Formats: sequence, structure tokens, C-alpha cells
Amino acid sequence: MSFLSHVECSVCGHCHDPKQLLTVCEKCGQMLVARYRLDRVAAALTKEDLQRRPPGMFRFRELTPLDDAEQPVTLGEGGTSLLRLTRLGNHLGLPHLLAKDEGQNPTGTFKARGLGMAVTRARTLGAKGLMIPSAGNAGGAAAAYGARAGLPVAVVVPRDTPEAAVAEALLAGAHVFTIEGSIATAGKVVSNVAPQLGWFDLSTLKEPYRLEGKKTMGLELAEQLGWSAPDLLLYPTGGGTGLVGIWKAYQELAVLGWVKDRPPKFVAVQAEGCAPVVKAWVEKSPVTTPWENPVTRAAGLRVPSPFAGRQMLQVLRETDGDALAVSEAEIVEAQKILARLEGIWTAPEAAATLAALIRLRDQGGLDRRGRIVLLLTGAGIKNAPPPLPPPVDLTGPAATLLERVRSALGL
Repeated sequence: MSFLSHVECSVCGHCHDPKQLLTVCEKCGQMLVARYRLDRVAAALTKEDLQRRPPGMFRFRELTPLDDAEQPVTLGEGGTSLLRLTRLGNHLGLPHLLAKDEGQNPTGTFKARGLGMAVTRARTLGAKGLMIPSAGNAGGAAAAYGARAGLPVAVVVPRDTPEAAVAEALLAGAHVFTIEGSIATAGKVVSNVAPQLGWFDLSTLKEPYRLEGKKTMGLELAEQLGWSAPDLLLYPTGGGTGLVGIWKAYQELAVLGWVKDRPPKFVAVQAEGCAPVVKAWVEKSPVTTPWENPVTRAAGLRVPSPFAGRQMLQVLRETDGDALAVSEAEIVEAQKILARLEGIWTAPEAAATLAALIRLRDQGGLDRRGRIVLLLTGAGIKNAPPPLPPPVDLTGPAATLLERVRSALGL
């Protein structure tokens, strides 16, 4: 049986029929959220049941919008590792530092979760084609899952989108269109063209099910922590689906009685060149305003006008959280530190969380004994590497080979 009760507006509360393809609230235009019969979930599912299921995000099926016989469009997403960062923690004086490594997902980022769920529901509910604006990774994931589902996909990206993301979408058979401007510009094109084509708009939080896929990060995190919450969770914030989704996961687990802790304190991390959530947070505004001239090499953070700004700020307020913007130099340095101390080449968006953590530690307001989680949203291999020294060339006389190696190693 399906445990989905209804889909409601996150602002006005108006209910919508989950048997229909849904975009935003038909009354006020705000984002929609799925609601479940949690009493029935509690009666049908136990923590012990989950232990007997294979890994992956659909092991939490009762807390997803899937119909009883609905087969998910899946590439094996979810089940990513929660890594203890011992060496980095020792370096920073933070003994309980962990990272949820979403770069282990198919397509290399957390976008696999949201798009896997959204494409599944879109196919079930009769979508003829899919269209999505993207700063990079969402477009590639939409293309991959669209191919898996047998649905045509069109992706609209800014011209400076990382080449690997564009190649991923093209390779999966998507039609890729470039545009001058930001993802906000691409979003306007999609919102105008998709309805005229009769294709479904998969824009961030302009349909209700990408949120449900990203929510599974929170469900997994709670289980990996023994059904508890970290003290602090740092999240790289562009569109913010995962931030809202993890918070939603902890809310639902609290109703089920599976997690007794309060949700973690969320820190929304943005780049100094595009920080609408941070600006609104500092100004104590309940909503975000568009960021002029967004600039950052962390493409996933280059979201000048997040649709769910209001909801993200609510999460920060309700969890006594914070919002912080970091510089490009701090992001690059964080990428290098994480790779050299823990062997993790993470995306610049994800590295921004470490940059923010270092800033918080240096400011002196951090509980060093607290359990801290960095949400690493993607693998670094999908982006151009940060500036690095060239490798040492060993071409030359064999007689000097050992001497040259010793010199390079500083021995």
C-alpha cells in the first residue's frame, strides 16, 4: 500500500491530489510537500525491518511517495557512506567530525536521489517528456534517469556550466540548450517553454518529489548515527532541496518516535559571490531577494534566486542554525586539505562546508566536542581541479633517477 496521504502547500496549506502531475501550489504558487500517514508507517515498519533490506534510498519505501506496485527508476542511488574524518578532525581539534559522501551516488552527486524520485513519479503520472534548468549536475542526473525511464529530456544550462555535466547529459541522449545568464535565466526559459511542449518541468522545488528523494539523506544519516541527530550539519546551499529535505526527514522520524533528539543545527553555506540566503539571514528577512551578478566556480552554489528561500530560512530559525558565505580561495584550500588529510576529492560546493567549518572554529563559537557532519554533495572529478603544481618529470639519465626522486620527496 502507499502511505502517501496528500500533497500540500508549504505556505497556505492547500491540499493537492497526488494522483496528478503537480508543480507548485495552484492557489498561491509556493512549493508543495508530500505528507504521509505516519501512524500507518509506524504500524507497518520497524527499524529491524530496515536492517533486513538491501542498501539504497528505496529501502525507506514507506516514507516515499511510491504507489504500492510502482517500480522506481533507479541506478542504485543512496546508501552512501558516513565517513569518520579522524585525521582532519585531529588537525582542526574537532574529535567528532564526519562526512556524508554523496559523491558515491550514480552520476557522482546527490542529484541522483532527487531526480531518481522525481523521474519515477513523473513517468508513473504520465509525463511525456522532461525539461530542467541546471547549473550542471541536476541536468546530467535528469538525463541519466530519463534515459533509464525511456523519457525524452531537455536541459537548459548557463554557458559556463562545467563541461563534464554537459557531456553527461549529452551522452545520455538529452537535448542540451545553453543560455547567457544564470540558472535563474534558464529556469525562466523552462517555465515558459515546457508547458507549451506538454513536457514536465523538473525545476528545483517546483514539483514535490525531488524533495522526497533528497530527504532520504536525512533518513540514512539518522540510521547511520544509531537513530540520532548530529549536533551540527553544514550544508552547501544553492537551491536548498537537500537542506529542507533532511530537516523534513528528522521531523517525520520524530513523529514515528524513532529519533528522540532535536534536529541538528543547520548551517547554510554559500559562496561570497552568490549568497542570497546568507544576506537574508544577516538582515533577518523572512524571504530571500535575487542576488545580482552571481559569480563562483562552485556552479551548484550559483543560484541567485532560490525558489525555497523562505523555507530554508525557516529551517535555520527553527534549528537555531546559521548561514555563512565563504570565499573562492577558502573553497580551494578546503578542497586541498580534505584531499590531503582524508583522501577525498570533493566538489567545490561540498568543500565550501569545510571552509565554513574552519571559519566557525576560528571565530571561537563552535562546540569542539559536538558531533559535526559535513554534507559532501558531489565528487570532485566532475569539476575542473583547483590550481595544482605540475607533476615531476623523471625523463632523463637513469643514473640520476634516484637522486631526482629523493629531491622531489624532500629526502
